[in-house]
Amino acid sequence: MRQTIGAAIQAGSVLFNTPATLAKLEDLTSDAARRMTGDGARVIVFPEAFVGGYPKGHDFGARVGSRTPEGRDWFRRYYESAIAVPGPETERMGEAARAADASLVVGVIERDGGTLYCTALIFSETGELLGRHRKLMPTAMERLVWGQGDGSTLDVVETAAGKVGALICWEHYMPLARSAMYAQGVEIWAAPTVDDRENWLSAMSMVAREGRCFVVSAVQYLRRRDAPTDYHPAGGDEPDAVLIRGGSCILGPMGDTLAGPAFDEDAILTAELDPIERARGVYDFDVIGHYARPDVFELRVDARPKPGVAFEE
Repeated sequence: MRQTIGAAIQAGSVLFNTPATLAKLEDLTSDAARRMTGDGARVIVFPEAFVGGYPKGHDFGARVGSRTPEGRDWFRRYYESAIAVPGPETERMGEAARAADASLVVGVIERDGGTLYCTALIFSETGELLGRHRKLMPTAMERLVWGQGDGSTLDVVETAAGKVGALICWEHYMPLARSAMYAQGVEIWAAPTVDDRENWLSAMSMVAREGRCFVVSAVQYLRRRDAPTDYHPAGGDEPDAVLIRGGSCILGPMGDTLAGPAFDEDAILTAELDPIERARGVYDFDVIGHYARPDVFELRVDARPKPGVAFEE
């Protein structure tokens, strides 16, 4: 890892309008790059489902044992907002990373065949798509509209800033998933999420301390006016009603807060990520090194893709 400036983008999608959201991503990436002054590499993290959207408060017409025609049409609109990976939308994101000279982590809704995935994409500072992580376990109602990822996308990638990896939202409460990331030497941990509760900071602090890594967590700040007029979420129909209130933060390898948390506003948080702090942290705790007990515990990760149908010669 080298000296790096990290940025967490706290903003909301233009819900059900992916072209407008991509334009917003380009503007925010450029704005963040202008604020990241000084020497060193740059890493910019966007929230969960930023491209494609997180329709908080929508039920898609689902009840136990039935779905409504209106709900199916809302899913059709959500499906059309999702993106192919790779595709023209990822090319635009890569170009935004290249123009900013920054590694970029973006939460997207990925469309693959008839299934949607909540995915985190990692781009290099030259615009190359280096990594794709599909959320392993959608939470509660998310399981209705998203599929499950597999171990083939549980990767840490090398960037100009160092080794970058990402888990999404409540995957951070999966200790074995965290261990798989630590074992790959993650140095900068991106945490895209829509969890806007006060206690999210304590969860991020735990990841930073446990992994002795830097954590950059980006949360959406989404208001009712960012959605179509015929969208009626549980959070209310007032234009200024806040559906997701933020909580973005950046933490150091000892769990110390370097920036944030920010609530109830659009924000770009930045902080210097000094690799020396990682070396200081592992002095007394290396979770998959001298503090591990492989004679007692063992974790096996199946990194093979799991397609629904596999053809063999």
